[in-house]
Amino acid sequence: MNRLIGAFLNYLFNDWITHIPCHILRRGFLRVFNKNIHKSTVILMHVKLLNFWKLRIEERVVINQYCLLDCRRFTISIGPDTDIGPYTKIWTLGHDPDSVIHEVKGGNVSIGNHVWLASSVTILPGVSIEEGAVIASASVVTKNVSRLNIVAGNPAKIIRLRVNDLSYNLKYNPLLD
Repeated sequence: MNRLIGAFLNYLFNDWITHIPCHILRRGFLRVFNKNIHKSTVILMHVKLLNFWKLRIEERVVINQYCLLDCRRFTISIGPDTDIGPYTKIWTLGHDPDSVIHEVKGGNVSIGNHVWLASSVTILPGVSIEEGAVIASASVVTKNVSRLNIVAGNPAKIIRLRVNDLSYNLKYNPLLD
């Protein structure tokens, strides 16, 4: 029965609620079922969340349009003041390409505070992104990213260190998005 209710709630959010042009209503719906989503979180339209009760989001996080966050078996944790660009995909589950039975494998994804994921980033299962890291557009992150690293490419590789004291607080309050 719980799986059926969970499947229905996922369907309700992903196929109906995410299309409502009011982030306060989307966040409110999610917080009814998951108190680990902070009340200052901004989730823009057309975001797809798989198994959203395994999601942990701290204060002042912005998740832009058309992102996909996969929490089917493992958790995604996002630290404060993190900006996730549009079309980003965060995966916690995949398949073992060497398995003769196409076995699934995965792991938790952890994103630290003051992280910036630019548009169309892909994060693979089991990755940890530390405080202040920046992931360039269209990068595929296959390994952990250290504090203040700016990475780019497929697979993502360090291109330089970020020069920022990380003292800012994200303040974004969209009207109809």
